[in-house]
Amino acid sequence: MIIVNFKTYHSGTNALKLAEELDEVADNKVLFAVQATDIRLISQSVKTKILAQHVDPFNPGRNTGSVLPRAVKDAGAVGSLINHSEKGIVFERIIKTIKKCRENKLKTIVCVPDLVTAEKVVNYKPSMIAFEDPALISTGKSISTTKPDKVKKFASLLKGTGVKPLCGAGISTKSDVKAALKLGVKGVLAASAVAKAKNPASVLKSFLEVI
Repeated sequence: MIIVNFKTYHSGTNALKLAEELDEVADNKVLFAVQATDIRLISQSVKTKILAQHVDPFNPGRNTGSVLPRAVKDAGAVGSLINHSEKGIVFERIIKTIKKCRENKLKTIVCVPDLVTAEKVVNYKPSMIAFEDPALISTGKSISTTKPDKVKKFASLLKGTGVKPLCGAGISTKSDVKAALKLGVKGVLAASAVAKAKNPASVLKSFLEVI
């Protein structure tokens, strides 16, 4: 699996243009994580499944400024990232968000910065856990090559739990993806390596060659 996080590099029509370009080479192993405001626009235009980048654990009501799981599902998302390092939340809120997404039949991809957090989160059975070292994000230094022992331990930690292990941070090349899979994870999160590339579709296509 490859999750391409658009972050806020692209919005609106620019995000749609990127999604359509990537959609031409994507298959059912690819998911796009986009801003909540872009979910409906993109989900109605491409075949690739869409994730929200963040949701809040609330029902409809007095929650001004919040992003509701029900709302992103209605807009066309199939799930959400939770606790990305750029949108971190406290542990109790992670658990509430997993539960609220599950109530709305949304996939949950919880990002964790370390193995201790992963060991705690796995007990709450999200769909996936993504191990990302915040210090490596957007550096071009891949977690799969700079911290292979930790990635391997992480994959082993989730073995047999039913929760899919992913990794991210600095994933930039086909070799980075291949190294990650060899360590036992089932996929990767990528962002700037694809979203900011001169030829994003070419980069994604190269990643898919080893998935």
